Amino acid sequence: MALNKNKDHKLYYSIGEVAAELGVNESTLRYWETVFKQIAPKKGANGVRRYTKEDFKMVKLVHHLVKVKGMTLVGAQAYLKGNGKLEETNTDTDVIERLRNIRAELVALRDALGEL
Repeated sequence: MALNKNKDHKLYYSIGEVAAELGVNESTLRYWETVFKQIAPKKGANGVRRYTKEDFKMVKLVHHLVKVKGMTLVGAQAYLKGNGKLEETNTDTDVIERLRNIRAELVALRDALGEL
């Protein structure tokens, strides 16, 4: 599904168009606005959100990090804060990696004890 056949000529996108393009609920986009300061669509006097191309690019990046790569919101925030570089955080992937290393050490200890 495309946003618009003439999307290069369109200046603003509605929250419904952005949500439909990414396959998420509008409420998800509204929530991401509260979590990610980089997502800040303009709002009209009636409160209707208008996403620019830059807003849409940022939403697509957040969607990719969270929904496609499986990052936590904290991990995605750290990624964006570091301009694309992961900072030292306790993300789920960091914890899982540490647990795997600990498990490998425990298995090695068990094997060593079993040989005694």
